[in-house]
Amino acid sequence: MDIFLLCVFLPLLTVAWGQYSDYYYGPYNYGDNDEWVNVYRQGFNFQCPHGQVIVAVRSVFSKKEGSDRLWNYACMPASQSLGEPTECWWEEINRAGTEWYQTCSNNGLVAGFQSQYFPSVLDREWQFYCCRYSRRCPYSCWLTTEYPGHYGEDMDMMMYTYDYYIRGATTTFSAVHRDRQWKFIVCRMTDYDCPFENV
Repeated sequence: MDIFLLCVFLPLLTVAWGQYSDYYYGPYNYGDNDEWVNVYRQGFNFQCPHGQVIVAVRSVFSKKEGSDRLWNYACMPASQSLGEPTECWWEEINRAGTEWYQTCSNNGLVAGFQSQYFPSVLDREWQFYCCRYSRRCPYSCWLTTEYPGHYGEDMDMMMYTYDYYIRGATTTFSAVHRDRQWKFIVCRMTDYDCPFENV
């Protein structure tokens, strides 16, 4: 009798766990053959497919290539509870050679990056591509640790938990190393429509 009950309820428990608990996202597919989205000292524009958001960022640094980085991103579909994105847009440009802090306005989530390299400062300017899902609002936001851990190191940031989303970032720029460290702003989204606009 006990074996019978175990055989009946174990599959149900497994399905419920997968639907309602936090779980590991990976492994990530960074695109065709794990190619980079840019070449050194060139601009790039990367956007996730419709209905998907950024969940991983990978980068390698080269001092001899103008203290520039190669970049790659992984996307995953947003939770079905968020529905389809109602609008997407490019945020304001974050200037090269300066520190900055930016979140997607209008409750948006990061779904892409655009960047242009400037040889005069050996740095890049950045824009976030953001998408808004109905009137869902971010909450329980936090900053990740610094990526990379030290200037000039390789970078590999991954979202390990389902239902957490990248909403923006803050970066510091080293005039000595000509490199950036990133802290990503990560939030959960409400399960209900928000009664207010959050910009």
